[in-house]
Amino acid sequence: MTRELTKQELDARLARFRAAMDARHPGWDTAVLVGRVNQYYLTGTMQDALLMIRRDNSPCGGGQWLFVRRSYQRAKDESPFETIHPIQSYRDAAEIAGSDCGNTYIETEIMTAEILERFKKYFHVARIGALDRTILAVRAVKSPYELAAIEEAGRRHNTLMTEIIPGLLREGMSEAELASEIQMKMMEIGHHGATRFQMFQTDLGFGQIGFGTNALYPTNFDGPGGGRGLSAAVPILGSRERLLQKGDLIFIDIGFGVRGYHSDKSQAYLFGGKPTEEMIRIQNGCLDVEKNAARLLVPGARPSEIYRTVMGALSEEFRAGFMGYLDRQVSFLGHGIGLNVDEPPVIAEGFDEPLEENMVIALEPKKGLRDAGLLGVEDTYIITRDGPKCVTGGGCGIIEV
Repeated sequence: MTRELTKQELDARLARFRAAMDARHPGWDTAVLVGRVNQYYLTGTMQDALLMIRRDNSPCGGGQWLFVRRSYQRAKDESPFETIHPIQSYRDAAEIAGSDCGNTYIETEIMTAEILERFKKYFHVARIGALDRTILAVRAVKSPYELAAIEEAGRRHNTLMTEIIPGLLREGMSEAELASEIQMKMMEIGHHGATRFQMFQTDLGFGQIGFGTNALYPTNFDGPGGGRGLSAAVPILGSRERLLQKGDLIFIDIGFGVRGYHSDKSQAYLFGGKPTEEMIRIQNGCLDVEKNAARLLVPGARPSEIYRTVMGALSEEFRAGFMGYLDRQVSFLGHGIGLNVDEPPVIAEGFDEPLEENMVIALEPKKGLRDAGLLGVEDTYIITRDGPKCVTGGGCGIIEV
């Protein structure tokens, strides 16, 4: 099996993570990661495992270990990480690394209480702290390897949305049929097979697909769009009941992934008709918002200030139903993206740490239109010293089919 990540790449990531822990948590002794996406980022393999990283000058002793319950063989095949050990239980890990962990930082949004108690059965912990924001901050600045994957995802994503999907639309098909055909096409053109989200209990399949006002139907997902879904038990993707009719507005918001890394893009289509003046006005307004926000994506800019600047320039009329519909509006304009679709930084109030070169942001200005559906755009941008670089083709008007 060919390893996707080099030892040099992983060593650089581990060094950046250690430096970030030193800066944000000066008294840390041990970092413990059970989240598989974070483990993949730091080791190059995604197993049922426990990753432990000790501060070099910790009283507990330095070191780093990946303890794998399953599959040790696959971890050894895939990962250039040097200290990989098979275990049956955390007892085995404690015997190798030592049971004293001192001030221990964990993924509080991922590690369950049961896993923590099982860990503490074999390891002595002085104090528990959260490392979630630290690892996400490290992941937010992408390496050339990561940027190359995101750019490739963006190119294929743009082809899917602008060239392939229009050819799939036909009168009488259901949202669910379209979803299945889109997913098949995604796999054909190189999609990596999964769409991952950071937010707790987010289950969105590979995106949102809505015909007409179905794209405005409320969901538990924290985004501007909506959808009926397949049932109350599976409120994602598209319904089997809603069939495509002439004159329907269609809104599709999906992620695309290559080698674990995602791009994000949305597109509005009109089937068998011409957009109204109001549809065109709203779509053009969202395009203007995207352009205005994108110009501000520069190293050193603060996401909260970008949000206030862009939102402050909108008319009261346009703000009504912007970034949602009726009272179901979200309070952000965009978000970071990488191994997960939803990562920091977020273009919203409260995100005051400056943007850095090689961060990746998806901007998604959208607006609901009564009795019609959802309009707007979404594109993925790399922040460079020369300005933002769009990797998904850039926003466009309503595509008529």
